[in-house]
Amino acid sequence: MGINTQKSSWKVILAILGIAILMVTMYYSNYLAKKLEAKEIREGNVYGLAVIENIKQGGEDVTPLMELLIFNDKDKDSRTPVILEDEDGTLRGSFWGNEKDDDVEFLESKIDEFLLEGKKPMDGVGYAHKVYCFNTPLLQKIQLFPLAQISLVGLFIGLGYFLFSSARRSEQNRVWAGMAKETAHQLGTPISAIIGWIETLKLISEDSPDQMEIVGELRNDVKRLELIADRFSKIGSNPELEKLNLYEVLADGKDYMSRRSPKRVTFHFPDQQSTPQYVMINKHLFDWVIENLIRNALDAMDREGKISAKVYTENNYVCIELSDTGKGMPANIKKKVFNPGFSTKKRGWGLGLSLSKRIIKDYHKGKIYVKSSKLNEGTTFTIKLPQTT
Repeated sequence: MGINTQKSSWKVILAILGIAILMVTMYYSNYLAKKLEAKEIREGNVYGLAVIENIKQGGEDVTPLMELLIFNDKDKDSRTPVILEDEDGTLRGSFWGNEKDDDVEFLESKIDEFLLEGKKPMDGVGYAHKVYCFNTPLLQKIQLFPLAQISLVGLFIGLGYFLFSSARRSEQNRVWAGMAKETAHQLGTPISAIIGWIETLKLISEDSPDQMEIVGELRNDVKRLELIADRFSKIGSNPELEKLNLYEVLADGKDYMSRRSPKRVTFHFPDQQSTPQYVMINKHLFDWVIENLIRNALDAMDREGKISAKVYTENNYVCIELSDTGKGMPANIKKKVFNPGFSTKKRGWGLGLSLSKRIIKDYHKGKIYVKSSKLNEGTTFTIKLPQTT
């Protein structure tokens, strides 16, 4: 099981546990709300029956009775609001517990809400022909509690994810930088020794043109190793950017990789003599990105095909599209190709594109992504760099 598969599995497990916890707490909250609602319905019936019985006994004013039954509770959230309506539909009394008792429009709207919810008032007599008993504010707050709980838990999970992700990225950055600098350091010693041996070979091969040619090729390979060591040394540091013509940089990368590509692979890159398009880049690191993309394109083709590049500007960015006619990739892995350790190749380490993204995003303040990919048709990567005037 790969690193990214393990991460996905843990995310699914945590998501399931989080949903299960929310479901249990919401179920229990709803259970309590229903119990309280049933209790309030019983109390409302008692209030209504008391009012009706009082009227039957000839009572003309039910206010003292209602104050005794309802407002004896000092906790306003626990008081049951009641509205009385006569046979003509005229409001004859309200025990809401605040200034709303005299607000006819408010009380009528509450009756409309009561009826829309499918509830039925108690049938009485006289001016208490209908008695409407409403839920207490406490019940309404309990019913809203699951929503507040979801919001708080969601906020907590989001904050936790952000903090853990930041800590993880910081740790990854330190690991990347440490490994890169150590690699550069380890390469330095054998490179210095090889240079010394090359100088010795030059002295003993001065009279042999064939041997001198071999020595020259060895020196070129050592320069390449020096370049690789320099690239690794810049990872984790703040590499210097310089203003360069993008067409010339792309031409250099194309020339280097084309000499190491199968003869049936053709390259279609912009002419380096085109109108200059300047960008601020670190050439060593940017060359590394282009080489990684071209190398991936070559791996995706069966030793033949076309690799092309296009340059254009868009919203203050200089964009480079690098396309191939390879085997393409499924849609479900487009976003995974930049994850460290992800690779579709049997012998791949899955670090090339991850390094490329780090170089473009962190050091050049740009963007890199898979613009399009179709199976058996090819893939197009896009790099966006801030435009330089």
